[in-house]
Amino acid sequence: MSLDPLPAIMTEPVVRAALLEDLGRAGDITTEAVIPAETRMRVHMTSRQNGTVAGIGIAVQAFRLMDPELSCEVLKEDGSPVAPGDAVLRIEGRARPILSAERVALNFACRLSGIASATAVLAAAAKAHGHARIACTRKTTPGLRALEKYAVRAGGGANHRFGLDDAVLIKDNHVAAAGGITNAVKAARGHVGHLVKIELEVDTLAQLEEALQIGIDAVLLDNMGPDMLRAAVAMVAGRAITEASGRITAETVPAIAAAGVDLISCGWLTHSAPILDLGLDFEG
Repeated sequence: MSLDPLPAIMTEPVVRAALLEDLGRAGDITTEAVIPAETRMRVHMTSRQNGTVAGIGIAVQAFRLMDPELSCEVLKEDGSPVAPGDAVLRIEGRARPILSAERVALNFACRLSGIASATAVLAAAAKAHGHARIACTRKTTPGLRALEKYAVRAGGGANHRFGLDDAVLIKDNHVAAAGGITNAVKAARGHVGHLVKIELEVDTLAQLEEALQIGIDAVLLDNMGPDMLRAAVAMVAGRAITEASGRITAETVPAIAAAGVDLISCGWLTHSAPILDLGLDFEG
């Protein structure tokens, strides 16, 4: 798949901060003590599991921030499926910067590949049973949102809003504080510009009916079972985007997708997806 990388101006500060955290106040004292400065090496970053890779370019950035002269050859582009033993990146050059950047590079690549892998599994299950796309949420690691949402795209998913400022999402607490659905939606519509979409979270079909009478761009159908989702989609009848959320797993996605919703959002993709096990293997 074709996936545009994130601009370096967005990613370099995060990678640089991770390297500085690891190097501490004295640098890599182990590598400097054990490895002569002139030593060179060639290594491969290799997958230990089946999955989908993401963050390989971020790993390259980590290595090259330690030494711009390192040779880094990407063997598997972000979004590519991998199997155990597949090499995804080859690095060659001075041994010291390679070894010093190894853990930070792997931390990013393993984390982002884990997100992409989990997304790919859900996306495949949804595609087999309907037209719904898998979407992430704002439940991201502080400071890593852009990277983690990129990893979702690498896995074939879609991004929900990036922050509080790019769309309106009226949730149950907003409704309670505003004095009801109608009050909340009218207030939002009067406050934001004409290009800003408004989504409303609903828990019942009665709430959905009220939302449809007011007019809404999207509805978040929260914690509804497949039968209720099917009824909700029929009620909406194309008048708004339908998004299902709550208790999303690879096992529940088929029935949710078959209900006909447009989106299935899943917070655990970015807050607790397991990593994809990648390692750095010495060559020769």
